[in-house]
Amino acid sequence: MASVVFAAAPRLHGLRLGERLFPPKFPTTSAPTRFFPKSIVCQISSSSSAMQVSEVVSEKEIPLGMEPTMLDEYASQAKLLQEFTKIPSVDKAWIFKSDSANTSRAMFSMSQANLLANKRRKFVLSSHISKPSKRTVDFQWSPFPTEMTGVSTIVPSPSGSKLLVVRNAENDSPTKLEIWGLSQLEKEIHIPQSVHGTLYIDGWFEGISWNHEENLIAYVAEEPPLPRPVFNDLGYKKEGSSEKDCDSWKGQGDWEEEWGETYSKKRNPSLFVVNIASGEVRAVEGISRTLSVGQVIWSPSSSNGCLNYLVFVGWSSENNLQKTPRKLGIKYCYNRPCALYAICNPYQERHVDTLDGNIVENSASPIKLTDDLSSAFFPRFSPDGKYLVFLSAKSAVDSGVHSATNSLHKIEWPADGLLQQCANIADVVPVVMCPEDSCFPGLYCSGFLSDPWLSDGSTMILSSYWRSMQVILSVNVLSCKVSRISPQDSSYSWNVLALDGDNVVAVSSSPIDPPKINYGYHVSEQSSTWTWVDVSTPFLMSSNKVGSLLSEHKFSILKIPVSNPSNDLSNGGKLPFEAIFISSKDGASNLTVTILHGGPHSVSLTSYSKSLAFLSSLGYNLLIVNYRGSLGFGEEALQSLPGKAGSQDVQDVLTALDYVIDKGLVDASKVAVLGGSHGGFLTTHLIGQAPDRFVVAAARNPVCNISLMVGTTDIPDWCYVEACGTEGKNYFTESPSAEYLTLFYEMSPISHISKVKTPILFLMGAQDLRVPVSNGLQYARTLRERGVEVKVIVFPEDVHGIERPQSDFESFLNIGVWFKKHCK
Repeated sequence: MASVVFAAAPRLHGLRLGERLFPPKFPTTSAPTRFFPKSIVCQISSSSSAMQVSEVVSEKEIPLGMEPTMLDEYASQAKLLQEFTKIPSVDKAWIFKSDSANTSRAMFSMSQANLLANKRRKFVLSSHISKPSKRTVDFQWSPFPTEMTGVSTIVPSPSGSKLLVVRNAENDSPTKLEIWGLSQLEKEIHIPQSVHGTLYIDGWFEGISWNHEENLIAYVAEEPPLPRPVFNDLGYKKEGSSEKDCDSWKGQGDWEEEWGETYSKKRNPSLFVVNIASGEVRAVEGISRTLSVGQVIWSPSSSNGCLNYLVFVGWSSENNLQKTPRKLGIKYCYNRPCALYAICNPYQERHVDTLDGNIVENSASPIKLTDDLSSAFFPRFSPDGKYLVFLSAKSAVDSGVHSATNSLHKIEWPADGLLQQCANIADVVPVVMCPEDSCFPGLYCSGFLSDPWLSDGSTMILSSYWRSMQVILSVNVLSCKVSRISPQDSSYSWNVLALDGDNVVAVSSSPIDPPKINYGYHVSEQSSTWTWVDVSTPFLMSSNKVGSLLSEHKFSILKIPVSNPSNDLSNGGKLPFEAIFISSKDGASNLTVTILHGGPHSVSLTSYSKSLAFLSSLGYNLLIVNYRGSLGFGEEALQSLPGKAGSQDVQDVLTALDYVIDKGLVDASKVAVLGGSHGGFLTTHLIGQAPDRFVVAAARNPVCNISLMVGTTDIPDWCYVEACGTEGKNYFTESPSAEYLTLFYEMSPISHISKVKTPILFLMGAQDLRVPVSNGLQYARTLRERGVEVKVIVFPEDVHGIERPQSDFESFLNIGVWFKKHCK
């Protein structure tokens, strides 16, 4: 009989509501006896796999959901995962002009996971940029970062002389707006809940904009609480009646629609303007409550008395396909109709002189600028104020898919400030249907810089997906020329952070290279070639251990030919798709994890991912598949998937797997699969349709049963479009027929559940509105009925993304240990 000592690990669980996720002091050592007061000693019989505990151990002493045989693995992997968690990320950057032509100032907004506080720690690091010559640049960093404790967001003024610091309200406390000068706090404005709630800072409705004079700030915040009916012991209390002789309470009133996932309990986004000098906050009047506003910017200022407008994006609450009040989920959903509107500055005089000397009444009603376009968002004015440029997701709105190829448009802004209800919209970058090999595949943007313009006033710098990479593009809005300015010979992903005059500050990374700062400039004014230099940074350094582990890996982008394309496919739908392959030092002899992105109209990029780098460091190969329907490959390839979900995408994954097996890169007997959301849909489909191909699986908030999801999700239209094709949006209803419910079931992983035998780990957020937890639980319980090994972890406070630092940590730690257990 051999004795083995198993180390107890930190208590890691997700099922018990209200319990602490971590012990009071998170362990920093893997020494076994430091986790628990005594080790658990187990006897393993040489003639049997059964374990006998040599001393009586209370069940409560073993962490929930953990096996004694894997406690050492939890301890060692937790220590390793912490090394990856420590690496900060660059969220935003700003560059400010200096008195000298060869110098400028930079400010970088950073964040880092704080596991014990279960928040992301935010901090700012500054740098002085000097350019001794055209081809050299020097960043002189401040010695220490400044932590922004309790800060929701920061927004510098256009000149860089002031900084807005937003501290959003908690509970019943007021929202605080702080105006900082170069050396001191200049103004602090407290805004009570009766004026408005918290500012939207989520990147979608978010809109915080300084005017050009830097004396007003427009922003989007939750509308103030609406009055509710009041009752007392005599019944309904009418307005103005006395409460002196009896108690009263507020009723609930009518239930109101919300914008779904991550917007639960958030009041309607509304528009406000604060006067910095007086501290007065004015709500922008005249905007209907049926319109949710976001992404506000100021129109160009002028000295000729023209009207001064606020331009914003508006989403109607009647965005349902039946035009009835229904706020379908909007997070990650670009297929929600929206338009650009303009409304006058609430601090402007009611009568304004125009260029021709006429007096114009300042209208209090918004003017719709893009009535002829189903989608318009992320507006930006050209530096000279002649053009309003914006993105459109009309392909997504018109087809019903949640995300598709973008287009770029412009509107001529009238010099006299007299706007028309329907402006003349011109195309700048149209939708690309079927790109030629290695050519521009179309625009896939998730946002613009606040100031994206080069000094010529007509060239924008932006980031976009280009197949499996993110690249930096220049777009001339006059000539409509699109150029890729990030390195053509690089497989890394690049993202623009800020512009330093005509130079670009960017961040680049790869699956095995953590982010680094780069500085780009033109080789010459006559050349379109850009040169990029690495910038030494004190804050993006990974530990020696992380660097050593990742250096043992290589990555490449594989082009995978489509297997047996059907005749009904468009040309774009027949083009090769791609997969990112990360190989370990031991190559095919190790486990290969097939990684599948969600969406399905999303994309996996060759950028650094802490979670995937961690899995790589465990010695695994990664096969990251961008199946047809992914972003970045042209519109025809994307639109080939709706109506074929669960078949075409599943076949693409198996084709990619066969490709790397045939190349000798992967051992066919050592393959795992991991995916979230639609990636979880594919994960559970694959272990049912190809039950002998995968030794282990893990799924995060997976779609397992569309017929169940359609009645519980915040995006029921997704079920119709992905199951029925783009015409499914015409059939969409909140009460599906029996025929459609049958179709949804047949296209779901649950229809193949009888064939599943692969051990699978489920990780789900209890607050998920996109794919409610019932979807995964039904599938997991059915597997247990059939004797399949299943592990389920539910995170009580998490939504669809499972992004809270502790939950994200626990999620990938459990994935790592689960794979290790089943790949021995």
